[in-house]
Amino acid sequence: MAVERGKDSPLLPTSPAHVAGTNGNANGAGVAPSNANYRLRLNPNQDHRAENYDDLGMEFTPLLFSSLERYLPPNLLDVPRDTKYKYMRDILRRYSTEGERTREQKHKEYRQKIVSNYQPLYRELYTMNPSMFFVQSFLKAFNANEKNKDESIKSIMSEPAPGVYTFDMLQPRFCEMLLSEVENFEKWVHETKFRIMRPNTMNKFGAVLDDFGMQGTLDKLMEDFIRHISKIFFPDVGGYSLDSHHGFVVEYGMDRDVELGFHVDDSEVTLNVCLGKQFTGGELFFRGVRCEKHVNSETHPEEIFDYPHAPGRAIIHRGRHRHGARATTSGHRINLLLWCRSSVFRELKKHKKEFINFCGECKREKKARLLHSVAARKKELLVGEGDVAS
Repeated sequence: MAVERGKDSPLLPTSPAHVAGTNGNANGAGVAPSNANYRLRLNPNQDHRAENYDDLGMEFTPLLFSSLERYLPPNLLDVPRDTKYKYMRDILRRYSTEGERTREQKHKEYRQKIVSNYQPLYRELYTMNPSMFFVQSFLKAFNANEKNKDESIKSIMSEPAPGVYTFDMLQPRFCEMLLSEVENFEKWVHETKFRIMRPNTMNKFGAVLDDFGMQGTLDKLMEDFIRHISKIFFPDVGGYSLDSHHGFVVEYGMDRDVELGFHVDDSEVTLNVCLGKQFTGGELFFRGVRCEKHVNSETHPEEIFDYPHAPGRAIIHRGRHRHGARATTSGHRINLLLWCRSSVFRELKKHKKEFINFCGECKREKKARLLHSVAARKKELLVGEGDVAS
């Protein structure tokens, strides 16, 4: 079993010694405490409207600060943005190494070198434009008023297998444009002999969309759309707290990657949308959700599910849902993937004592223990009654 990893896993902001309860910080309203006393809350303030940090030159992803802001102690939620930024930055610095920050800086320089030299084919792809990107059913679901939005989103979703949701998402014209943009980028790479990083450790073909300027578009896709889907369907793996992403395309065909082995993704939630072109084969196969401890455990019949791709149609699932791709037997298949991650969830997950509730095997173990406990207690009672009767 492989864990499919991207190139830019997020930094983790907290530890158990630095997570506060709901009472927050005791150092006085609006005053950042000494570095040793920095705290984040265990539960976010979902009603708080976080500020935007895109304009600040920082060593960490701006969206990470917007997400973490909801975990600040109550007395710091309404202080000036600069105070909040310094507070969160110092926490992040404590839990990231100098080497990690150096790699992040080098990656930024690498991306800047590409963006400074590559000429996009369709500049309209580099700014989120929902009416141009998405089909009407998807737009209508998200344009519902806040009171009805959850039910509206649920209405466009199909759940062909537990924890796997499919829906129509991308317009044909958008798929065509994105395919042409990727081809244009790969042509530029070939002509300039620029060495690019591939999407992950398992795919030898494809491109990281974030690396050639589409990070802003994908940020908005995650923030405005995927986070809401995650809040509804995947609250047990971070829900609305998704704060970073890895966006890329993968290519399959006889002259590309042919198939993809059994693996889990380096994400909390994975969005996978087929862009085209003409192809046969390439079905995804799913085999149940597992935590790190049980990733190689057996598959149960109810967990077996195969999914055939259709251009423009999306599938979304937990990153820990074990899956793979069957061989593309003819033609050329290209898919857009967005691995969405939650730094806060990853840190808090470290400190769970037992039984992660999204893992199928953990659930089975918990049920077995409960049944064993009930049976043992019943046996004790029956023995006790026999003593009384005698």
